[in-house]
Amino acid sequence: MQAFSTIEVEFSDQGVATLWLNRPDKNNAFNGAMIDELRRALTDLAARPATRFVLLRGRGKHFSAGADLAWMHASATLSYDDNVLEAGKLAQLMEQLQQLPLPTLAIVQGAAFAGAMGLVSCCDMAIGSDDAQFCLSEVRLGMAPAVISPYVVKAIGLRAATRYTLTADRFDAARARELGLLAEVYPREELELAVRTWTRNLLQNGPEALKACKALLLEVGGGAPAADLQAHTQATIARLRTSAEGQEGMQAFLQKRSPAWPGAST
Repeated sequence: MQAFSTIEVEFSDQGVATLWLNRPDKNNAFNGAMIDELRRALTDLAARPATRFVLLRGRGKHFSAGADLAWMHASATLSYDDNVLEAGKLAQLMEQLQQLPLPTLAIVQGAAFAGAMGLVSCCDMAIGSDDAQFCLSEVRLGMAPAVISPYVVKAIGLRAATRYTLTADRFDAARARELGLLAEVYPREELELAVRTWTRNLLQNGPEALKACKALLLEVGGGAPAADLQAHTQATIARLRTSAEGQEGMQAFLQKRSPAWPGAST
C-alpha cells in the first residue's frame, strides 16, 4: 500500500481494511489531495485479494466536517470548465466508493457535514455514535449538494433529502437511524465495542459470498448514476460556484458575516 498524507490505511490479519480520514486538525475536511488519495487507496484495496471488507472512519473528534474551506475558496476562483473538472474528481470518488467490489461500513462520530454525508451514503452500511450530527449545508453558501445528491437520495429517500437539502437543517444520530442512513446508534463510549462486534459478525460470512452479494445488490439496486446524471451534477455545482450568488455565499462564510441576499440576516 502506498504512503499517504491525508488518509491512513490499516490491515488486520483477518483481511479487514480500515480506511481512515486523517486530518484531525482540520476535522477531516477533505480537499483535492484527500480526494485523490482516497481514490488511489480504493483502487489498491479492490486489487488486494485478501481484503474481506472495508471500514471507513475519521480520526479525532469528527468523521468529517465536509469540504476544506481553503479548498472551497480556491475552487470558487476557478473557471466554470475547471470547476466541472474539479467536481468530476469528487464524482468519481463517490462512484468508486459505492461501486467498490468489497462491502463497506462507515463509522460516524461527531460531524458528517455536506460532502461527508456523501461518503456515508456511498457506503453499504453505517453506524454511529449518539453525538453524530449530519447536515447538507450547501445552500447556506449559495451552493447545492449536487455531486453527492444521487447517493444521498438513495440512502434516505427523496422526501427527506429534499427537506434537508432545502433547509440545511442539522439532524442527529437518532434521526439518521430513522431515515436509514445509520443502521444503529451507540453511546460514544461504546462505539469501539460496536465496531468490534460488527467486524466479528462480518468475518463469520463467506468472503466470496460477501463480494457476490455486494455485486448482486448493486445490480438489483440500479448501480451507479447514469453518465448524463453525473454530468448534470458536475455542471450544477460548477455553475453555482462561479455564480455571483455562490461567490458571495463563500465570501460571507469565510468572513463570518451574513450573505448579501434578501432575508439572509433575518
